[in-house]
Order: sequence, then C-alpha cells, then structure tokens
Amino acid sequence: MLNKLLDGIEGKLTSSKWAKMAKCSQDTALRDIADLVDRGILAKDPAGGRSTSYSLLQPE
Repeated sequence: MLNKLLDGIEGKLTSSKWAKMAKCSQDTALRDIADLVDRGILAKDPAGGRSTSYSLLQPE
C-alpha cells in the first residue's frame, strides 16, 4: 500500500479508498491509517467528519 501511495493516487486518500485498494474492511482500513498517522507517515487533512482525508508526509 505504501508503494501505491508513493507512486501517487488519483484524488484524496480516504479510508473508503484505502479499503478498496487493499481489499480489506473499512475498520481495517481505519486501523491501518491510524497506525500510519501515529508513525508520522500520513497526516490527517484539516477537513474532518465524513470527508476526512489523509496526505502522505514527505521525509525530511
């Protein structure tokens, strides 16, 4: 999944899009994303609620 993110995806990354790409449940997608946010790989975009999306952080 990280390779797909590094290659770039069309549009914003959401948990629904993650679930489809990884062929997993919505709950698993949320856990995966939360883990990557905790590790500093993804960042939650300012808009929240049903339109929550995430961005890949660039290494320094």
